[in-house]
Amino acid sequence: MKQRQRLSHGRRQLLHGIGFLPFAYLLGTWPDMNDAPAGEVLPTPACTDSGEPTPQQMEGPFFRPRSPERASLIEPGLPGTKLLLSGQVLSTTCEPVAGALLEFWHADNSGNYDLEGFRLRGHQYTDREGRYRLETIVPGQYPFRTRHIHVKVQAPRERILTTQLYFPDEPRNQRDFLFKPRLLMAMQDTDTAMTARFDFILKLS
Repeated sequence: MKQRQRLSHGRRQLLHGIGFLPFAYLLGTWPDMNDAPAGEVLPTPACTDSGEPTPQQMEGPFFRPRSPERASLIEPGLPGTKLLLSGQVLSTTCEPVAGALLEFWHADNSGNYDLEGFRLRGHQYTDREGRYRLETIVPGQYPFRTRHIHVKVQAPRERILTTQLYFPDEPRNQRDFLFKPRLLMAMQDTDTAMTARFDFILKLS
């Protein structure tokens, strides 16, 4: 009951927070707002030396710092469709960013966030080629939001990009006030899981 009460309060914060700029909880830095046009584009566009970084999005009320370092958020007894998300972190000049921090968090398959522990929360670092790989589940929907995954990305000694990733062909996408086509993941179904890809492009100093 305590968790559900806190979750309801958090959702009220979200509904009243469309104009809200979230706090920089992670590592004490914060990027400039970089709101790219939401035109008709392909999912997870390739890096093309265009200098256009991944769009920023609001953090929302459900972030918790100090998550465990892990590449899999799957735990025993966790219901949901398995999702394998992978990609690279690149600079605006298309160079891979090694050692970049990625922090992931999202709702469970019923649309609820764990506000007491770290279920479906974790962080990891990219390898020498800027690659990452996350094993998790497909998040559920909740009022006024389409399916999405929250992410913070930070190159070493650089500002943090806070954003959200979206699933293609979701009926709620066009009704979600935060949805951007440029933040769509490229999806594919397999026999055992759904696979997704997204490459983050960071503006480095």
